Amino acid sequence: MADGSGAVISLISRSPSDLTLPALVSSAGDRARLRYLEFFAAQIRNPNTRRAYARAVSGFLSWCTDLGVTELAGVTPLHVATWIEFLGRTLSAPSVKQALAALRHLFDWLVTGQVLALNPAAPVRGPAHSARVGKTPVLEATEARALLDAIAVSTPAGLRDRALIALMVFSFARIGAALAMRVEDVFVQNRRLWVRLREKGGKQHVMPCHHTLEDYLHAYLDETGLTSEPKGWLFRTIRRGTGQLSERRLEQSDAHTMVRRRAKAAGIDTAIGNHTFRATGVTAYLKNGGTLENAAAMANHASTRTTQLYDRRREDISLDEVERIRV
Repeated sequence: MADGSGAVISLISRSPSDLTLPALVSSAGDRARLRYLEFFAAQIRNPNTRRAYARAVSGFLSWCTDLGVTELAGVTPLHVATWIEFLGRTLSAPSVKQALAALRHLFDWLVTGQVLALNPAAPVRGPAHSARVGKTPVLEATEARALLDAIAVSTPAGLRDRALIALMVFSFARIGAALAMRVEDVFVQNRRLWVRLREKGGKQHVMPCHHTLEDYLHAYLDETGLTSEPKGWLFRTIRRGTGQLSERRLEQSDAHTMVRRRAKAAGIDTAIGNHTFRATGVTAYLKNGGTLENAAAMANHASTRTTQLYDRRREDISLDEVERIRV
């Protein structure tokens, strides 16, 4: 692209296909194109949020083009409301609300940049949604123990996978923070092993290791020789044909595939994901007498209300009560 948009896209996305200029933006002039790219580059730092917003915005604007809208200024609240209604037929309420938020934020940015006069998404209401308990699948403590024990640690891949899963269970680490760790983020302090996590919003979170996690991390680092590479990625991919660690960081999609494969091999039928272990750790901690306030601090939550979404103790109570129904 003559205005350098292609270079900007490649800098702020994993690949050019992650962020493309919709036809309505491309035809709106240089100012609109630049403002659109600035929104994703300057306003959204989290790469996962950036990708989700880009998908939502691109999908909506392409849908408008298919309807016959020929210019960006021709997008109206009716278009936004109809699209939101359409999404609600196939997506969950939180996903629809996120898509609407993407449009609101983008159009606000275009209005303040004097590309548009009004924000067409501003008056549109999203679907009602309230949740007291999260939907993330959670493992029982015995299942989590069985999963960890089932991982053969005779290979670098096994040592890596056991250490990664244990890190998420025993430190409540988000998968994004775990995979962003460098080798030097595992360190000794007061004769114990500690981990340094970089969570959402650039927050740095330091946690002492549970003795089981300490053993697993020591085994992983010592057996693979990673201690000699303090600046390297802690969790890495495996080189094909060699079975040895590469220098590339493990991606979230790779980790998701791995945990599903490990769960299946351990005989666990629950459709787990990367976030399962964070919720599993929080629930196990609370079941063993931990406090909600300390769980929030350990999980680096700003509010205990967020931590409560991970607390699944009530599910046990509900199951016990259901079993009282005898006919």
